[in-house]
Amino acid sequence: MDYTFEMVGISSVLSFFNHQHESWQQRQQRGAEYLGSYQCTLDSFIASVEMVPPKRGWHLDRVVDAVIGFWLNNAEQVSHWKQRLEDAGSEHLLVARVADLSALRVEFEWLMESDR
Repeated sequence: MDYTFEMVGISSVLSFFNHQHESWQQRQQRGAEYLGSYQCTLDSFIASVEMVPPKRGWHLDRVVDAVIGFWLNNAEQVSHWKQRLEDAGSEHLLVARVADLSALRVEFEWLMESDR
């Protein structure tokens, strides 16, 4: 399996919690997990990845490699999101998505077809 990691936005803690709660069962069948962190650091996102439920069957080492690869290859994006998080204040989280690339592709294709 190949994995992808992307920073996707800033959210209030309450909004992120509500989203996670409302979509918990739906995400069980999807290829993505959304992670929230109070800090824009590599260590904080690696710690978040380690909390992904093991029942997904993901290879944790490869998921961590995807996070590290993103961090090393996207310094401008990391800086951008770090600044946005600082601007938002302490009641907000930086949200990122980690996903099984093939499952995410299938999910996007399904969304495109259902939009027609």
